Amino acid sequence: MTAAAQPVAVVTGASSGIGAATARRLAAAGHHVVLTARRRDRIEALAAELTAAGHRAEAYALDVTDRPAVDAFAASLDRCDVLVNNAGGALGADPVATGDPEDWRRMYEVNVIGTLHVTQALLPALTAGDGGTVVVVSSTAGHATYEGGAGYVAAKNGARVLAETLRLEIVGTPVRVVEVAPGMVKTEEFATTRFRGDEERAAKVYEGVPDPLSADDVADTITWAVTRPPHVNIDLLVVRPRAQASNTKVHRER
Repeated sequence: MTAAAQPVAVVTGASSGIGAATARRLAAAGHHVVLTARRRDRIEALAAELTAAGHRAEAYALDVTDRPAVDAFAASLDRCDVLVNNAGGALGADPVATGDPEDWRRMYEVNVIGTLHVTQALLPALTAGDGGTVVVVSSTAGHATYEGGAGYVAAKNGARVLAETLRLEIVGTPVRVVEVAPGMVKTEEFATTRFRGDEERAAKVYEGVPDPLSADDVADTITWAVTRPPHVNIDLLVVRPRAQASNTKVHRER
């Protein structure tokens, strides 16, 4: 495939976890990947890894909550065929009664407003092609609540509703809107970030769980959805490990 014909996929939050795994999968599937995240060193290293493997990849340091920066990023692209809104995350696990409003605000800004910024900025490019795809990586938290998770649940509900509403509003355009909602995924940073570096507490999230999902498991499902024929839209794909029946019922081996 010539460079001019190669589809371009933008992945936000590509410095680690699901974002980095998705970039690797999409590159292997023939996409020119554009990696965005705040940590420039991480995405530049990943872009170099992918380039060395024979793929086309570039890095662009970006904070999705900074709208002028997002607009400048969008203006720098010649085309965009796939947008994977992966940037997000959780902070804290306090009950509603004592939750920190700043944690709630930060989660909403990244998971919802950040997704809104990038989607709005790139939608003209996605619509201009023969067939664009917007992926919103939400969470099963956006579909069912659990104790100690209200702030994150609220944010992921916002991301879910954004995807659902966008699909209604742009029907008839050549753009698909896909929501991928992962359950328990064990990555190197998600739980540790949520518990502010407390590795012991983070480890307890996965304690005794046989085979939680990996970042690559989720990346595989995202890439599968993106690479369906253009007329096929995967509205919602919920993916959990076999050991997790719901957000509150998980099998643990002692």
